[in-house]
Amino acid sequence: MSIQRFETGPRMSQVVVHGNTVYLAGVVANKSAGGSVTDQTKEILSIIDGHLAKAGSDKSKLLSANIYITDMKTFQEMNAVWDGWVSAGNTPARATVEAKLAAPQYNVEIMVVAAK
Repeated sequence: MSIQRFETGPRMSQVVVHGNTVYLAGVVANKSAGGSVTDQTKEILSIIDGHLAKAGSDKSKLLSANIYITDMKTFQEMNAVWDGWVSAGNTPARATVEAKLAAPQYNVEIMVVAAK
Protein backbone atom coordinates (compact mmCIF):
# COMPACT_ATOMS: atom_id res chain seq x y z
CA MET A 1 0.00 0.00 0.00
CA SER A 2 1.41 3.38 -0.96
CA ILE A 3 2.05 6.34 1.31
CA GLN A 4 1.53 9.93 0.13
CA ARG A 5 2.98 12.90 1.99
CA PHE A 6 2.05 16.57 1.56
CA GLU A 7 3.94 19.63 2.79
CA THR A 8 6.87 17.49 3.81
CA GLY A 9 9.78 19.06 5.66
CA PRO A 10 12.89 17.76 7.38
CA ARG A 11 11.04 17.13 10.65
CA MET A 12 7.50 16.18 9.64
CA SER A 13 4.79 16.13 6.99
CA GLN A 14 1.62 18.14 7.48
CA VAL A 15 -0.49 15.44 5.79
CA VAL A 16 0.15 11.71 5.37
CA VAL A 17 -2.19 9.41 3.46
CA HIS A 18 -1.90 5.65 3.88
CA GLY A 19 -4.51 3.60 2.12
CA ASN A 20 -7.84 5.23 2.88
CA THR A 21 -6.70 7.01 6.05
CA VAL A 22 -5.55 10.63 6.25
CA TYR A 23 -3.33 11.71 9.16
CA LEU A 24 -2.75 15.39 9.89
CA ALA A 25 0.05 16.78 12.00
CA GLY A 26 -0.94 19.08 14.83
CA VAL A 27 -2.16 22.35 13.34
CA VAL A 28 -1.61 25.74 14.97
CA ALA A 29 -2.68 29.22 13.88
CA ASN A 30 -0.10 31.25 11.97
CA LYS A 31 -1.90 34.50 11.18
CA SER A 32 -3.78 34.73 14.47
CA ALA A 33 -0.94 33.48 16.69
CA GLY A 34 -1.08 35.44 19.92
CA GLY A 35 -4.76 36.20 19.34
CA SER A 36 -7.87 34.86 20.98
CA VAL A 37 -8.73 31.18 21.26
CA THR A 38 -11.74 31.89 19.03
CA ASP A 39 -9.60 33.37 16.25
CA GLN A 40 -6.93 30.69 16.54
CA THR A 41 -9.51 27.88 16.46
CA LYS A 42 -11.23 29.38 13.38
CA GLU A 43 -7.91 29.62 11.55
CA ILE A 44 -6.85 26.10 12.54
CA LEU A 45 -10.12 24.59 11.33
CA SER A 46 -9.77 26.43 8.03
CA ILE A 47 -6.27 25.01 7.63
CA ILE A 48 -7.60 21.53 8.46
CA ASP A 49 -10.26 21.94 5.76
CA GLY A 50 -7.52 22.73 3.24
CA HIS A 51 -5.30 19.82 4.28
CA LEU A 52 -8.20 17.36 4.12
CA ALA A 53 -9.16 18.62 0.66
CA LYS A 54 -5.58 18.06 -0.60
CA ALA A 55 -5.85 14.47 0.59
CA GLY A 56 -9.26 13.89 -0.99
CA SER A 57 -11.23 14.05 2.25
CA ASP A 58 -13.32 16.48 4.27
CA LYS A 59 -14.54 17.09 7.82
CA SER A 60 -17.53 14.76 7.37
CA LYS A 61 -15.03 11.88 7.30
CA LEU A 62 -13.20 12.68 10.54
CA LEU A 63 -12.39 9.62 12.63
CA SER A 64 -10.63 11.20 15.59
CA ALA A 65 -9.44 14.55 16.90
CA ASN A 66 -6.94 15.49 19.58
CA ILE A 67 -7.26 19.07 20.79
CA TYR A 68 -4.64 20.74 22.93
CA ILE A 69 -5.40 24.02 24.70
CA THR A 70 -3.15 25.93 27.05
CA ASP A 71 -5.89 26.75 29.56
CA MET A 72 -9.03 24.72 30.28
CA LYS A 73 -10.76 27.99 31.12
CA THR A 74 -10.95 28.50 27.32
CA PHE A 75 -12.58 25.10 26.69
CA GLN A 76 -16.05 26.57 26.07
CA GLU A 77 -14.64 29.27 23.79
CA MET A 78 -12.86 26.68 21.65
CA ASN A 79 -15.95 24.40 21.67
CA ALA A 80 -18.17 27.23 20.42
CA VAL A 81 -16.07 27.41 17.24
CA TRP A 82 -15.65 23.62 16.95
CA ASP A 83 -19.40 23.01 17.33
CA GLY A 84 -20.15 25.44 14.49
CA TRP A 85 -17.60 23.75 12.22
CA VAL A 86 -17.85 20.02 12.83
CA SER A 87 -20.13 18.04 10.51
CA ALA A 88 -23.40 17.28 12.32
CA GLY A 89 -23.97 13.56 12.65
CA ASN A 90 -20.35 12.85 11.70
CA THR A 91 -18.56 13.89 14.86
CA PRO A 92 -15.24 12.12 15.51
CA ALA A 93 -13.93 10.43 18.60
CA ARG A 94 -12.25 13.31 20.43
CA ALA A 95 -10.02 14.21 23.33
CA THR A 96 -9.20 17.67 24.65
CA VAL A 97 -6.30 18.21 27.01
CA GLU A 98 -4.59 21.16 28.63
CA ALA A 99 -0.94 21.34 27.64
CA LYS A 100 1.97 23.68 27.12
CA LEU A 101 2.40 24.15 23.39
CA ALA A 102 5.59 24.66 21.38
CA ALA A 103 5.54 28.45 21.64
CA PRO A 104 3.70 30.88 23.94
CA GLN A 105 1.74 32.57 21.11
CA TYR A 106 -0.17 29.33 20.46
CA ASN A 107 -3.24 28.68 22.59
CA VAL A 108 -4.76 25.85 20.54
CA GLU A 109 -3.41 22.93 18.51
CA ILE A 110 -5.60 20.38 16.75
CA MET A 111 -4.62 17.06 15.21
CA VAL A 112 -7.10 14.93 13.26
CA VAL A 113 -7.35 11.58 11.48
CA ALA A 114 -9.90 11.11 8.70
CA ALA A 115 -11.06 8.53 6.21
CA LYS A 116 -10.41 9.29 2.57
